[in-house]
Amino acid sequence: MTFLPNFLTNLNLNRKMTNFKFILLITILFLIISCSGDDDPVIEYIIITETVTETETVEVDPYADYTLEGNITADKTLDSSKIWLLKGRVSVESGVSLTIPAGTIIKAAPGTGADASTLIIARGATINADGTADAPIVMTSISDNIQVGGNYPSSGPALNVDTRGLWGGLLILGNAPCSFSGDLTELQIEGIPTSDTNGLYGGTDAADNSGSVQYLSIRHGGAEIGEGNEINGLTLGGVGSGTKINHVEVLGNVDDGIEFFGGTVNATNLLIWGQGDDAIDIDQAYAGTIDGALVILTSASDHGFEIDGPEGSATGRFTLKNATVIGATDDCDAEGVDGEMADFRKGATGDVLNILFRDFAGGKDVELDASADAASYTAKTLTFVNIDIIHPVKDGVVCSNVETLDKIFDDKSDESSFEADALTFAEVVSEQQDGNGVDPSIFSWTFYAR
Repeated sequence: MTFLPNFLTNLNLNRKMTNFKFILLITILFLIISCSGDDDPVIEYIIITETVTETETVEVDPYADYTLEGNITADKTLDSSKIWLLKGRVSVESGVSLTIPAGTIIKAAPGTGADASTLIIARGATINADGTADAPIVMTSISDNIQVGGNYPSSGPALNVDTRGLWGGLLILGNAPCSFSGDLTELQIEGIPTSDTNGLYGGTDAADNSGSVQYLSIRHGGAEIGEGNEINGLTLGGVGSGTKINHVEVLGNVDDGIEFFGGTVNATNLLIWGQGDDAIDIDQAYAGTIDGALVILTSASDHGFEIDGPEGSATGRFTLKNATVIGATDDCDAEGVDGEMADFRKGATGDVLNILFRDFAGGKDVELDASADAASYTAKTLTFVNIDIIHPVKDGVVCSNVETLDKIFDDKSDESSFEADALTFAEVVSEQQDGNGVDPSIFSWTFYAR
């Protein structure tokens, strides 16, 4: 019968196929109708079997080709169009350069202990991290939802200044002189296991060059590596004057914001907000200049400045100038249990000038911690010039619990004229004076300003 071939011809198998279904024609049995004699008709069937293929979804690791892990042993330049993952303790080894272009975002994996995500620039290595005001470099936690371009410096709702300790921090180590106990020439930086020699710092080259860091925001760090031992937001150990450090922001760090362990590097325009310990910490006879700093304390914070003297026979004299420190005060009451203005300890030696302390509740002070500091002040190896105080105000009235200058400037040993001299180098003012403190507009690029 002629209709059967026509039926098969018109059977459009291609049209029956889709991306998800394949039709397999297993058996075609012709329908044969026998008309001969009294034989019963014989009927055979077309059997069609359908097979469904499922597509497997493969999860792609967005950091597969953009992870910093282990030791970096050859020069490396990051791609600023990608987000980079910092995974564990990463060291740039001596003789190697790491270049981080403007606008680069590095997100650190979580963790605590000796392998907390941390970036170390070892002695003899170089970092070239030159952001700009329009395209800062950001180092933060992987929990931060900041993306490349378009939304700097937005972050997830949980990642504000009170989110701390999600990763380690940035450590830059150099060959510049430091004053170590026992007059050692090198020492292991705090926060790094002694088994890792990339953690050594100190030397004899005052002009040592570890590279350049500009317009860098470091957020939510300070992971604990041991009981009472956390990593600073930015650690500078034995860093020399050939290194460039300017326009750096540290926010929400568990330990200090920025700590200078000896060295001679100069640093300008630093912002520290909501650290868990001290904002700017100086140790081991740091002998550089810090020019321009804005410190904003919160209820978690300790001192605005904590300044220690030499630990060995080597001496060094710092300069700290043009800085504003804002206290954590709410309705005339201090927030938190610490939140002091500044503490000078262990025979600190340096010059402090053009500083504005504002909005500190009563009982917060600038201390000479012990006899050694009184001796430094008396010998004029520790000096104070042009220090202004702006008291907190509630409903337009200065808070009643604030103290006079001779109480705010406190020699704990009572062995110097520091308290009486406060009237000669300090003044209570109602607003910021020209040439004192720091111009806050310098920090318009920061997370804090947004």
